[in-house]
Amino acid sequence: MNILFMGPPGAGKGTQAERIVDEFKVPHISTGDAFRLAMKQGTPLGQKAKEYVDQGLLVPDDVTNGIVRERLLQPDCEQGFLLDGFPRTISQAEALDEMLAAMNRSIDHVINLKVDRSLLLARLTGRRICKSCGSTYHVLFNAPAKDSVCDKCGGELYQRSDDTEEKVGTRLDEYISKTAPLLAYYSDKGLLREVDGEKEIDTVTSDIISYMRGLS
Repeated sequence: MNILFMGPPGAGKGTQAERIVDEFKVPHISTGDAFRLAMKQGTPLGQKAKEYVDQGLLVPDDVTNGIVRERLLQPDCEQGFLLDGFPRTISQAEALDEMLAAMNRSIDHVINLKVDRSLLLARLTGRRICKSCGSTYHVLFNAPAKDSVCDKCGGELYQRSDDTEEKVGTRLDEYISKTAPLLAYYSDKGLLREVDGEKEIDTVTSDIISYMRGLS
């Protein structure tokens, strides 16, 4: 089962990915995880990626594609995988198709979690983090007992600078502009399944599993 997860920031991809990989017993692969593994192992591509990361530069497609390919060739991916955060562009999607074809494999399902922009903004701007212990809260979905005070250690809660409405809005706009072509790409291939990410977490999980098992 080779799965590709898509969805904007705040759509719940991470939560759902954890549940889906547990259900289907396949590894969850994000670009960041693949980079960290390659850099930790000191592979030639990992060393190249580190050069860019250390300079705060975007890792070029040829290096990114190569690292993803190396990760997909690992033994734990033989029975399938769940890709999250890759591909991000049409060129990366085409590269993924080529590398999988060389392995006599292909993407089975592309799951896109759909969530209204207003709800995404509420989810992403409501996060608060404890300055002392790092515990995470949400003003709507997981509020502390006392406003701005950590339940665990009494530390002060703060909002990250990139969680403001302006910056979150910019991130969402960028995601939409860059991924819209990808959604069309996979839709044309008959692989795309839109899933309502606004439902209860358990219901979203059930919807995804039912679809992947051919029950819906």
